[in-house]
Amino acid sequence: MSKLKFKVVPGAVVAPQGFLASGVFCDIKRLGTGKGSNKGQKRDLALIVSEVPATVAGMFTTNQICAAPVKVCAERVQGGAAQAVVVNSGNANACTGRQGMKDARAMTALLAKQLHIPDEHTLVGSTGRIGVNLPMVNVKEGILAASQLLGSDVACADEAVEAIMTSDTRPKQIAIEFKLGGKTVRIGGMCKGAGMIQPGMSATGARPAALPQGLHATMLCFITTDAAIEAKALHTCLQEAVANSFNRITVDGDMSTNDTVLVLANGLAGNAELRTRNSELKTFQAALNHVTLELAKMIVRDGEGVHRVVTVRVEGAKTIQDADAAARAVANSALVKTSWHGGDPNWGRIIDALGYSAATVVEDRVDIGYSAPGSRKILWSLKRGQPTKATFKALCAAAAPKEFDLHIRLNLGKAAALMYAADLTEAYVDYNKGDVTDPTTLGG
Repeated sequence: MSKLKFKVVPGAVVAPQGFLASGVFCDIKRLGTGKGSNKGQKRDLALIVSEVPATVAGMFTTNQICAAPVKVCAERVQGGAAQAVVVNSGNANACTGRQGMKDARAMTALLAKQLHIPDEHTLVGSTGRIGVNLPMVNVKEGILAASQLLGSDVACADEAVEAIMTSDTRPKQIAIEFKLGGKTVRIGGMCKGAGMIQPGMSATGARPAALPQGLHATMLCFITTDAAIEAKALHTCLQEAVANSFNRITVDGDMSTNDTVLVLANGLAGNAELRTRNSELKTFQAALNHVTLELAKMIVRDGEGVHRVVTVRVEGAKTIQDADAAARAVANSALVKTSWHGGDPNWGRIIDALGYSAATVVEDRVDIGYSAPGSRKILWSLKRGQPTKATFKALCAAAAPKEFDLHIRLNLGKAAALMYAADLTEAYVDYNKGDVTDPTTLGG
């Protein structure tokens, strides 16, 4: 499955047959809606629409503080069908109480009316500053305008992805093409995220499913496909894809109130419908995994102030829970992350993070080393808890590239886990501290 090759095609979310998109500026980003949202006339409201009803699946934040649009989506995807999504940036519509729920539902109702589709088949996403009510007059004007601009051109996808960005410095989107049962199938996706990034999503938003079982500022992701696939199979595929991509990244260790991944599958490719025991489902799963992992990595690389990206690979743990705990402790340690920024191969900070993690760790079993991304050639700085003969100069060279792998072997079992992590820079602190005398500088 890993050897499958996918052809990259233009168009992102409009690459699959029967999907339309648009993005407009409607001035949602008012004073106090946060740095990253204050980008002048940047588009701030997007639509993604399937020309026919589609199967839907979703994954949502497990933060106990959950934004109104997440609550609406988590409820509606249980029905297994959807046709349109409206997304705004500049305002998270989180911690906005009854009014926030009313506004989220008003957004879907207006779009449904414009498209002549059932309200329950319309979904919503929001990203931006927490605790600020949406300027609904502007939002409604934006939905009306965007619904008139829907198209399948590449430019339409570009405008939509711009509209969901906040502190992102560049758009994040991809589309691929492959064969299923002799039919040409496409999967397209777009996402946003740069800060408040350590998603832990489940299908319902329930906290237990976010534990590291391998199946589970804000990151938002919207995926489209023209594959025909039943809702149960799509749900299962999305769980696996998210567990190995978005639930494996961290920029700053903060889980957002709004994290959401939605996938719509409209079946227009004409393949035989994929079901849970269909042999072709493996190909679809591999393709979806590819799309979600590529998008997830784009988020880490564009993290706020990020200079280096490190893949933390933990092996030899007693349990998958131990492996995950060890990887996350290292990936989120402020001391480790600042040493990455400085190019300092400080294994002392790494083993310290391992020691205070929830994982079982035995000092004289631990190995720590560095390699190029994906390489099996590892330069070990620590073996069995003791420094190796590797020179400081050689270790510095291993930790100098913009991307490298950190290998940790606990040598206590067979479980493994990894995290795609970012360093911690002065730029991150400067970006997020803001100036209370100037509300436009305050982060989301």
